[in-house]
Amino acid sequence: MATNDKKARVLSGRQKAAIFLVSLGTETSSDIFKYLKEDEIEQITFDIARLENIESTDKEVVFREFQDMMQAQDFITQGGIDYARDLLERSLGSSKAGDIINRLTSSLQVRPFDFIRRTDPAHLLNFIQGEHPQTISLILVYLEPSKAASILGSLPADMQADVAKRIATMDRTSPEVLREVERVLERKLSSLASEDFTSAGGIESIVDIINSVDRSTEKAIIESLEEEDPELAEEIKKRMFVFEDIVLLDDRAIQKVLREVDSADLSKALKSVDTDAQEKVYRNMSKRASQLLKEDMEVMGPVRLKDVEEAQQKIVNIIRKLEEQGDIVVARAGEDEMVV
Repeated sequence: MATNDKKARVLSGRQKAAIFLVSLGTETSSDIFKYLKEDEIEQITFDIARLENIESTDKEVVFREFQDMMQAQDFITQGGIDYARDLLERSLGSSKAGDIINRLTSSLQVRPFDFIRRTDPAHLLNFIQGEHPQTISLILVYLEPSKAASILGSLPADMQADVAKRIATMDRTSPEVLREVERVLERKLSSLASEDFTSAGGIESIVDIINSVDRSTEKAIIESLEEEDPELAEEIKKRMFVFEDIVLLDDRAIQKVLREVDSADLSKALKSVDTDAQEKVYRNMSKRASQLLKEDMEVMGPVRLKDVEEAQQKIVNIIRKLEEQGDIVVARAGEDEMVV
């Protein structure tokens, strides 16, 4: 059987990129250039210009390395770093698998508790609710706000405010602590992507989470924090938008909100607020519409507090959605007024 005696050269990363792009052809390479920074394009272009003939051995090495890296990245996405390492070791051997993983994790920011983010919230709750509040806080700040909110709302009432406070006052956590918590909880992740200290938690983190919990959980957490740490509670409230803050919206914003709100929800939501908030809404409706709304509230009679809170939460969610879309501007309590 014929063999190729030529050995592949030791290539730099830029040389590999140049060989790879040239081999792909002009059309595909030009599409890739659209995603590169200007200085990266200049550097790779310089190396492409220096290429003369591409040895088949060099091309084979570059494409095989690309295939291995893409495969490893897919494995990491499917099951995390250790899952990828295990599969690569079976096919490529320990040394090469370790080399690929190290190169990938040096560029990828693999967030702590990656395996937990793929776990169903109900299962995760059972998994962590026996842990110390500080451990729970550390886990929640690395979850999506909606999943963290679901878990926070399901924790015992006396623990909710404690966890919320710990998240709000959390600053930086060393990689060693994160690795130890991961090992204890899952014994799955063996290393972090970076040795840099990881910023997590803080006021913004707990505000995102509280904004996503149900209204009764939100009130319970805020009330407990007001007793334990009034300054922290006030700082959190300044960053949040609650239904009573509807008076902070300008007329144009309220009119946009009212176009999205169900009239039945609006009548329930206004049952428990003060007259200032009610009048703010009435002023931004037609006389006929406001009269109908008042009549609906009068004939409605007593309404369960839970139903009122649910209606208010629906409207707050609409306000937050419109703010995220840039359709309205929301001024939180305590913020300076905007000057246009």
